[in-house]
Amino acid sequence: MSQINTIVESAPKVAAPKNGNPAVVGLTGFGITTLLLQFHNIGLAGIGPVIWLGLFVGGLMQLIAGYQEQKMGNNFGYCAFTAYGAFWISLCGLLIGNKYDFFACTKTDVGFYLLGWTLFNTILLIASGKIHKAMFLTFFTLEIGFILLVLAHFGYPQLTVIAGYDLIVCALLAWYMMAHVIYLDLFGRNVLPVGKPLY
Repeated sequence: MSQINTIVESAPKVAAPKNGNPAVVGLTGFGITTLLLQFHNIGLAGIGPVIWLGLFVGGLMQLIAGYQEQKMGNNFGYCAFTAYGAFWISLCGLLIGNKYDFFACTKTDVGFYLLGWTLFNTILLIASGKIHKAMFLTFFTLEIGFILLVLAHFGYPQLTVIAGYDLIVCALLAWYMMAHVIYLDLFGRNVLPVGKPLY
């Protein structure tokens, strides 16, 4: 029996398989869909690409990333990616519903819809300060964009274009963080710094 134990103890240890970081998937989906919506908001693109990206990339892709974050034990990523994945799917549903007069929403209705997401994002904005500066800036620009879009839907439509430019910055910040994670893994060093936590 002792010989068997000795053989087992001396056997080479098999390393656990390395897990990928789900954030690269979630940030990719968030970035591209946010970017295309802002191209629409500033008058450069139609709504068609936004609908399809929102359903399958901003929506489904972020949901998948969120559920993978849950397995990694990351409550922030779990909440952010699943919530914003659902946001994109619901937004596309709202736009399609308005197009075909199915549970259609007024501009004020959309304003309250966006207000709810603004309040939710405030919680994540505060939490993001404990991660790093790039994360905080991403959620800060998202917060500003939401506030501007809420005001745009409550009587100040000219703010939509300003929100569009702000949220383009937000989308690019999300991709910056995505690139940070990928480059850190591949090069083994901090190629794109993200800054220390704010607190």
